[in-house]
Amino acid sequence: MTLSVSSAFDGGNIRLVAIDGDRVDLEIVKDHQSDFYQWFYFRLTGGAGRDLQLRITNCAGSAYPHGWDNYRACMSYDREEWTRVDSNYEAGALTVRLTPASDSVWIAYFAPYTMERHHDLVASVAAQPGVEYRSLGQTLDGQELDYFRLPGGPLQAWLYARQHPGETMAEWWMEGALERLLDEADPVVRKLRERFTFHVVPNMNPDGSKRGHLRTNAVGVNLNREWHAPSAERSPEVLYVRDEMDKTGVDFAMDVHGDEAIAANFLAGFEGIPSFKQSQQDLFEAFSTALVAATPDFQTEKGYEVPAPGQANLSMSTAQLAERYGAVSMTLEMPFKDNETLPDETYGWSPDRCRLLARACLDALHAVSGRIADYRKA
Repeated sequence: MTLSVSSAFDGGNIRLVAIDGDRVDLEIVKDHQSDFYQWFYFRLTGGAGRDLQLRITNCAGSAYPHGWDNYRACMSYDREEWTRVDSNYEAGALTVRLTPASDSVWIAYFAPYTMERHHDLVASVAAQPGVEYRSLGQTLDGQELDYFRLPGGPLQAWLYARQHPGETMAEWWMEGALERLLDEADPVVRKLRERFTFHVVPNMNPDGSKRGHLRTNAVGVNLNREWHAPSAERSPEVLYVRDEMDKTGVDFAMDVHGDEAIAANFLAGFEGIPSFKQSQQDLFEAFSTALVAATPDFQTEKGYEVPAPGQANLSMSTAQLAERYGAVSMTLEMPFKDNETLPDETYGWSPDRCRLLARACLDALHAVSGRIADYRKA
C-alpha cells in the first residue's frame, strides 16, 4: 500500500507536508483563530513492516517547546490501548520512529478522548439512578455543555475538566472519578456523599475537543483566562458554569488539567488572592498531604511558581473560585510524558493511571472533608 496520513475525524490534528520513501514530514495545525498548537492526532495507513520516520517539523514554535524534551508519542492499533513509541526531539522537530505491525495505526500526543467517547460517558452516567443531568447551554459550535449533579450533603463540591481540550488526560480522570462516585458500595463514597453534593462538568470545551485544539474554544479563546468576566460571545462555556456556581455556591473545587513540560502530577493553588486566609490555605495543604499518602503517583516537590501576595490571576478558575466563594479550590496537573519517579516504559502516563489518580483524589477529599465542614461553619 501507499503511505497515507489523515486527521479528518473527531479530535484529529495534523497537516501532511511531504512523503519521501519511509520518511513522512508533518506539521501541527494551530488552534482556530489562535497561535496555540501542540496537540496532534492522526491516522497512518500503508506502513506495515516499514521502518518509518514521522517528523513533526514545526515543534519549535509550539505553545510549550520544552514539552518535547524526553517526550514519547502514543500509538494505537485499536484506539483503546495506547503505547509509547520511540521519539526524539532535535533541531525543532519531533521524530517518531516505528515499524507498524498493521497497515492502519493511530498516533497521538496523548491517548485521545473523543467527543464520541464523551457522549458514551454522558449517556452512561445520565442513566444511573439518582444522577441529575442537565445541559447548561450550547457552545458556539452548537454542542451541549453537559453537567451532572449528584445530590448529597450540604457542602458543594465542583469537579470540572478539559478547559484546555488537548489535555485529554483530564477527561480520563473524570471517568475514574465518576465511576467511583457512582459506586454505592464504596464506603469512602458513602461518607463523601453524606457531606457533599457533587457537581461535575466532564468536558468544559467540547468545541475545541472536536476541532483538535490544544488550548482554546471555537473562536480561539483560552477558557482559563475568562473566569473574571466570561461572555456569551467569547466564552459561553465559562459563563454557563460560573452562573451555575453562583446558584449553588462552591466549597471545594478541582479543575483538572495536563502539563506539557513537567513529568509529574502536582497541584496549583490560590495563593495571592486578595482575600487570602491562612485557614483556607491550610486546607489546600492538608489535601495535598492526604493525596501524597493516598498514591505514589502524586508529589509536592515539582510544580508552578507560587504568586506573590495580591498577585493571583483572577481570570483563572482556581483563583477566581477561591476569591469569589471562599472555596478550597485547586488545579490538578497531570503529565503528557510520564511520572518520572515511577515510570512505565510501555504506557508512560496513561488513561488507567489517570482514572486511578481520580480515585486517590476522592480518598484525599474524604480525609479532609471534616475539616472543610468546620472551615465553612467558622
